[in-house]
Amino acid sequence: MAGNTPLGARMLRRKPVSALIAESGGPEEGHLRRSIGLWQLSCIGIGATVGTGIFFVLGSAVPEAGPAVVISFVIAAVTAGLTALCYAELASAIPVSGSSYSYAYATLGEAVAFGVGACLLLEYGVSASAITVTWGQYLNEFCHDVFGFTIPDVIARPPGHGGYFNLPAVVLVALCCLLLIRGARESARVNAVMVGIKLVILVLFVCVGLTGFHSGNLSDFAPLGIGGIGAAASSIFFSFIGLDAVSTAGEEVKDPKRTMPLAIIVSLLVVTVLYIAVAVTAVAAQPWQRFKGQEAGLAQILRDVTGSSWPSVMFALGAIVSIFSITLVVLYGQTRILYSMGRDGMLPARFARVSARTGTPVWNTLVVGAGVALLGAFVPLDVLADLTSMGTLVAFSVVSIGVMVLRRTAPHLDRGFKVPGYPVVPLVSVGFCVYLIQGLHGVTFTLFGIWVAAAAVLYFGYGIRHSRLNGARDHSRQDLPA
Repeated sequence: MAGNTPLGARMLRRKPVSALIAESGGPEEGHLRRSIGLWQLSCIGIGATVGTGIFFVLGSAVPEAGPAVVISFVIAAVTAGLTALCYAELASAIPVSGSSYSYAYATLGEAVAFGVGACLLLEYGVSASAITVTWGQYLNEFCHDVFGFTIPDVIARPPGHGGYFNLPAVVLVALCCLLLIRGARESARVNAVMVGIKLVILVLFVCVGLTGFHSGNLSDFAPLGIGGIGAAASSIFFSFIGLDAVSTAGEEVKDPKRTMPLAIIVSLLVVTVLYIAVAVTAVAAQPWQRFKGQEAGLAQILRDVTGSSWPSVMFALGAIVSIFSITLVVLYGQTRILYSMGRDGMLPARFARVSARTGTPVWNTLVVGAGVALLGAFVPLDVLADLTSMGTLVAFSVVSIGVMVLRRTAPHLDRGFKVPGYPVVPLVSVGFCVYLIQGLHGVTFTLFGIWVAAAAVLYFGYGIRHSRLNGARDHSRQDLPA
C-alpha cells in the first residue's frame, strides 16, 4: 500500500508503457476520439509554431544580436530539430496524450513527470497568453489601414505597456475555446485552413520584402558579438515551441506510430525554412537599429518597402488569422495535458472527464481559457515569452533524456521511428537546451523557481496521495511489451 511505501520510491515510481497505451482506449464513451490524419496533424505542428514568435520576436531579438539574428535562428532551429527527433521516437513508441509529461512518467518517474507537467503549463498556457497579447497589435494595424480607427490603448494593451486591460486577448481566447468545445475534428479542419493562409502570407512577405534588400544593412553583421547571438537565440527559441504540440494529440490520431513522427519532421522542416527566410528578408530590408520597440514590425517593413499600404494590410490580416490559429492549437495542447494528469490522479478527476456529445474535455478548456485570458489581459509580453522558453527548454531536455532511459529499460518496445545517431543526438539536444537556458534573463530564473516550488506544494499536497499508482504493485521496473 502507498502508506507503507517509502517517499523516495513513490516519487520514482514509473507508469508502464503498456498501461499508458491501454488507457488511451478506443472510440467508446469517456475516451478521446481518433479523427486526425497526417495533413491535419502536420498543420497542428505548423499552426502551433509558425507565428508564435515570428510575428513579433524580431522586435526583441534583433536589438540583441543585430543582423546576426539569422545565426540565432539557426541555433534555435538546431536545438528544436534535435529535440524533435527525440519527440518523434517517443511519440511513435508511446502514442498517448500528455506529451513530455506522459513520456517522463514512463521513463523518469512520477515526481519528474509532475514537474514536467508544470513546465508544460508554462509552455502552453503562458505561451498562449503571450501570443494573445500581440493579436491586438495586428488587429489595430488592420483596423487603422482599412477603417481609419484603432482600439484605444487603455483596452488594447496590458499594464506596463500603455494600457490597463487587453480586451482583444480575451476575445481571442473566448473564440478559440468555443471552437475547441465543439470538437477536435472541427478544430483541426479550421486550423488547417488558417495554416494555409499564414504560409501564403509569410511567403508574400519574403517575396515582397526581398525587393527592398540592401546589403548595407548586413555590413555590421554581429555588432553585439557572440553573447548577443546566444541571448537572442534563447529568446527566439520561443518561436519553435509549437513543434511538440503534435505529441499532445497522441490519442486522437489515426495510425499514431507512423503518423506522429512524420508530422513532427514535416512541421520542423517547414517551420525552419520559413523562419530563416523571413529573418534574412527582414534584417536585409530594414536597419537593425529600427527593430527595437517596433510593433507589427513585419507589416511596417512591407509598408516601407512598397510605399503603399496594401501589402501591410494583407500581412496584418494574415497575422490576425495566424495568431488565432496558434492560440487555438496551444490551448488544445494544454487541455490534453491536463486530461492526462487528471486521468493519472495528479489532478482532480474532473480534469479527466470528456463530453459524451463532443468527445472533448470541456472543463479543461474552460479552465485553461480563463487562465490564459487573464494572463493575456494583464501581464506584459516580455515576461510571458521568457517564462515560456524556460518551461519549454526544461521539458525538451527531459524528452531527450527519456529517449535514452527508454532505450535501456525497454529495448524491445515497438518504435515506429528511432533517433538517428543515437546516443549522440539526444546528448547534444540536452547540451543545446542547457546552453539556451543559461542565456535567459535572471528574473526568469526567479519566477521559474517560484513556479516549481508551487508545483512541488501541489504534488506533495495532492498528487502523490491521489496517484492512481497508489496501492498498485511496484513500477520501479519498466514493463516490457508482451
